[in-house]
Amino acid sequence: MRLATWNVNSIRARLDRVIAWIERSDVDVVALQETKCKDEQFPEQAFRDLGYEVAHHGLSQWNGVALVSRVGLEDVSTAFSPDVPHFGDPAVAEARAIGALCGGVRVWSLYVPNGRSLEDPHYAYKLLWLEQLREAGKAWLAQDPDAPVALVGDFNIAPTDDDVWDVDVFAGATHVSEPERKAFSSLVEAGFADVVRPYAPGPGTFTYWDYTQLRFPKRQGMRIDFVLGSPALQARVSGATIDREERKGKGASDHAPVIVELAPNA
Repeated sequence: MRLATWNVNSIRARLDRVIAWIERSDVDVVALQETKCKDEQFPEQAFRDLGYEVAHHGLSQWNGVALVSRVGLEDVSTAFSPDVPHFGDPAVAEARAIGALCGGVRVWSLYVPNGRSLEDPHYAYKLLWLEQLREAGKAWLAQDPDAPVALVGDFNIAPTDDDVWDVDVFAGATHVSEPERKAFSSLVEAGFADVVRPYAPGPGTFTYWDYTQLRFPKRQGMRIDFVLGSPALQARVSGATIDREERKGKGASDHAPVIVELAPNA
């Protein structure tokens, strides 16, 4: 099974590129983030025409997550925890998570809050959101240690210095702060391994490049998109790639797709 994750930065603006990439890449399951549309605006038929089922969670022109699968899409949920943090005025549970059983794997498409700045309330929200995700993940594995679970998406964290082109540029900013990195490490310690890193070693291996200041051609990026797998999922990983080519050209997202190859379940 080929499992991919991709922050598309507006599915309606990039539908043609996404559909072409899916056809070309022959992926079985794609987790999308930052779809930036309501459920009724999601171009579901374009994916169904290719033989994929679709589950989307979007409430406004911001955020939004989806799962696209041709190997089954069952038991869909939009909350990994009954205590998922709320944000805003009035406070709401944003469209940042959707999970389903796809080909026997529980896949969660996740769009972790950005944090904005270290002083912003959004930063505290981000840390609480990650804490609740960790607690949910621990509970799933405590209930079934052999469950194949994939936490995939845009985590908005560069967990090590190798995951950012110049960590000094981001001093005092989000994505590289110690509490964020600790939150990421706590997910790994809870049993969810970064299954891409062994196949895409750093430094200089990134998944995101800002649109400004020619960051992409200068290779000034960050690795903030991940596939974190439970022990049962990690045991099935036979390869992983970051499709940097898809960041090129007119109308590209500022993120590249990340693809993981899974061997059949023994």
